[in-house]
Amino acid sequence: MKVKLSATAALIMAGALALSACGGNANGGTTAGGGDAANSLDGRGPITYVQGKDNNNVVRPLIEKWNAAHPNEKVTFKEQTDQADQQHDDLVQHFQAKDAGYDVMTVDLVWTAEFAAKGWLQPLKDKMAIDTAGMLPSTVNGASYKGTLYAAPESSDGGILYYRKDLVPTPPKTWDEMMSMCSIAKANNIGCYAGQFSKYEGLTVNASEAINSAGGSVLDKDGKPSLNTPEAKAGLENLAKAYADGNIPTEAITFQEEQGRQAFQDGKLLFHRNWPYLYNLATTEGSSKVADKLGMTALPGKDGPGASSLGGHNVGVSVYSKNKATAADFLKFITSEESQRFFATQGSLAPVLTKLYEDKELVAKLPYLPVLKTSIENAVPRPVTPFYPAVTKAIQENAYAAIKGEKPVDTALSDMQKSIESASAGS
Repeated sequence: MKVKLSATAALIMAGALALSACGGNANGGTTAGGGDAANSLDGRGPITYVQGKDNNNVVRPLIEKWNAAHPNEKVTFKEQTDQADQQHDDLVQHFQAKDAGYDVMTVDLVWTAEFAAKGWLQPLKDKMAIDTAGMLPSTVNGASYKGTLYAAPESSDGGILYYRKDLVPTPPKTWDEMMSMCSIAKANNIGCYAGQFSKYEGLTVNASEAINSAGGSVLDKDGKPSLNTPEAKAGLENLAKAYADGNIPTEAITFQEEQGRQAFQDGKLLFHRNWPYLYNLATTEGSSKVADKLGMTALPGKDGPGASSLGGHNVGVSVYSKNKATAADFLKFITSEESQRFFATQGSLAPVLTKLYEDKELVAKLPYLPVLKTSIENAVPRPVTPFYPAVTKAIQENAYAAIKGEKPVDTALSDMQKSIESASAGS
């Protein structure tokens, strides 16, 4: 998952309303347990599947296969743009209009809580239930809201620490161990560590990872901010101190995924946090200087593997669909082993089924799978909240200021806490 393509939730429409799980809402939806969610559960017939641009050509072949086997329940593919904010707004408009023509749709992890709270997603229970027993638990958690599954995990993703195995024979397991290896970078006149620290959604990912990996959390189990803790301070301080010491190079404050990837491929970094997509490019592009020197390991934490921000997408069913029985079967088709294998080999999408990470044939084609499995197993979703736009803005602005040294870490976390509290209270 590249944040700029599949997780750019920073541009999500502001002002998402938190709603009770037992009533209606201002946008005309109904929440779990009544109204539209109780209708059309046995409906069968043609459905429409809505998703962003199919750049890797994984959607169309699967739909063709489905349609061949289900001539009376054919799926029409509605392809959106490749811009996440536009995808989000398109879904919102059709939900608000109670459009029965948008039956099944791809939902970014950070949209799931918003759409579920507004009563737009069909709870996947009882007649609509899908089997999640073989799925990575973190993917199921990322598709749930307040203990109820609202979408089917379709693909996952997790951060990976890439490193120069010619310079670092044994990769670091902890943050402190990685920082101690920065002397190797200095001796070779290259930067030590970079992630995604520009002020955009990638910084929410990286700052959340730092806080979670140190034992803290942005939100507690009740969805309230919990940033004024020693653990949260230790996590954000790790990034701020590394930047102040030069272990994070000055230019890295401007890095999104691609700038960091290019710097690493050009041999300018010892360690780099990025997504699995980097592997194929760094090992196949002719200009890459690290093709035969590329090592991969789990993100470092306090005492072992760190907590990656969980990436990926879910697939939900609209409460307004008239053919929910067909939609439920389509979700089962998408999450089947055969479809998941196709997603992995055709589109380099991380499977949600645990067994595929140990599949010898798949691992031979995608050698990063074992490391990615460790990453996903330890992953934590970005803050699950109907107020996500305000939350991510608060994280980005204050984490950026703390890393650059424009605010003390304590002040940045306190301001982050207040901004999230204010957004929650005022929405």
